[in-house]
Amino acid sequence: MLDRVTADTIGTAIGLVLLALAVLALPAGSKRLARAPTALFVLHLMVRGVTELLDPASRAEHDAHLAALVLLFASIGRSVVVIALDGVLARRRARPIPRIFRDIIQAVVYVVLFFVALDRAGVEPGSLLTTSALLTAAIALSLQETLGNLVAGLAIQAQRPFDVDDWIQFDADPKHVGRVLEINWRATKVLTLDDVEVVVPNGVLAKAPIVNFTKPTSTSRRSLYVQVPASVPPHEVRAAILGALPGAYGVLSEPAPTVVLNQFIDGNCEYWIRFHTALFDKRDGVDSAARERVWYAFARADFPAAAPNRHVRLREVTPESDATLATVAAAHRGTILAKVDFLRVLTDAQRDQLAARSRLHTYGPGEVIVRQGEATTELFLVQKGRVVVQHEQGGVLAEVAALAPGEFFGEMALMTGEQRTATVSAATAATLVSIDRDAMHELLAVAPELAATLSRAITERRDAAAARNVERAAPAALEERSHQLLARIRNFFSLS
Repeated sequence: MLDRVTADTIGTAIGLVLLALAVLALPAGSKRLARAPTALFVLHLMVRGVTELLDPASRAEHDAHLAALVLLFASIGRSVVVIALDGVLARRRARPIPRIFRDIIQAVVYVVLFFVALDRAGVEPGSLLTTSALLTAAIALSLQETLGNLVAGLAIQAQRPFDVDDWIQFDADPKHVGRVLEINWRATKVLTLDDVEVVVPNGVLAKAPIVNFTKPTSTSRRSLYVQVPASVPPHEVRAAILGALPGAYGVLSEPAPTVVLNQFIDGNCEYWIRFHTALFDKRDGVDSAARERVWYAFARADFPAAAPNRHVRLREVTPESDATLATVAAAHRGTILAKVDFLRVLTDAQRDQLAARSRLHTYGPGEVIVRQGEATTELFLVQKGRVVVQHEQGGVLAEVAALAPGEFFGEMALMTGEQRTATVSAATAATLVSIDRDAMHELLAVAPELAATLSRAITERRDAAAARNVERAAPAALEERSHQLLARIRNFFSLS
């Protein structure tokens, strides 16, 4: 009896010393972690006091002594874990120890000390495990899901798809997005934007695709969609949006915002606005601020409001009405063709014939109209916008001219089939009128004598353009080049 009392006293003293060390080792902000070992130690003292009142030979005293030992060892185990993890390791690590590892270490310490307590109380742990094998199997089956969550939690900590304070989406529901609060041995706690705490079992997270908005960097891309009537040119919409976003709340300048024409919907164009933000936790406010900037930009640009667009036009379609519409359109293009200097030698009827076969083309900024080396045969006249002419030599592309409304290019391709000597692109949104070989062939087949007139007009024009600062060529040389060009024209159009 004296030996047991002495051992109990020494154990109590050890528990008290470890408890005091735990309190001293903890940082000021973590003193609350000493509450659990303190409560266990106080309970141990209370139960040990009860044992003093019981008969040493009774069963009650034996059970009370066992309970006191279990409480003492639990207090010692908790104190050791607090000293080691929160008093020593926590001071040396930049990041806190994951909760799941703390829980597992604590559980292992408790189990070991529990069996030590049983041994001190005279109970053989081996015989206890042997006699309760069936019970142990039943418990293991009932804890199958819990053990699965434990293993999944360890896998999450090993792979680290996310950490505490990361923003994640843990299933396909866009509402299931939140900040990770804690990863413990059974589940992960997530706080959504609605300040709702969601507890997700680790087993579920291990099977689900995890979207981490905080990695690899703290910035993430946001996407907004707006619709504008299709009548508004895309380059104007893009310029309005990109001019409105800089300086908006939460919108980063790098990477720079971008705008994509996403799709056509009911007569409207849908634009996909993409920008980056470092304020993912305030993403609703960031999105709202960006939308407000875009709204004001559209209002300043006087863009009409987008709405489902349905135009129903009723008219009687007859050969006469179609002919009238075609005549009006051709007359409009004829006024444009009248600006082409070498076509002024044509009569009004001949220009109207070409205009009837001409076509309108619309190009966006940066689009290539013709490419150097191509064997196309259209003459283009700029109606709206501006185009640039670039010539490639030695792998270097240099701009050689810019053409405004009323100017044209491609007369040699039209009249002789000559390959394009330069690349022409739209510098802005541009509308062009084109005449192709077939249209010109119809005209020359009726009036083949025009070939000579056109060849001389083109030769004079090319001479004037190539020698503005040089003495004009002699009439004889002009006549010779004109005859050479006429031969090429006749050969190209198979004229006799």
